[in-house]
Amino acid sequence: MAALVAVLILCTAGLAAVSTHIRCVDAAREAARLTARGDDGGDVARNLAPEGAAVLIRRDGDFVVATVTARSAMLPGLTVEAKAVAAVEPALR
Repeated sequence: MAALVAVLILCTAGLAAVSTHIRCVDAAREAARLTARGDDGGDVARNLAPEGAAVLIRRDGDFVVATVTARSAMLPGLTVEAKAVAAVEPALR
């Protein structure tokens, strides 16, 4: 019985980590896309990202790179990171 409970807890923690990763991917994608258009992608990314996530947006030549890093809520040793790249609009180059 204890083994079953342990397996269920680990499965739940794994699902929480996957959910955190998906939110980081969404936040990074939106931040890169909006910043490449000339909008403020940082605010949107912070709203989409998990609580306490770090959002870093930088320009690399003709590209915008957005990185979102967050810790998993149920697996404290696990850090989740997502990166997204978008080409800067020609009018903004």
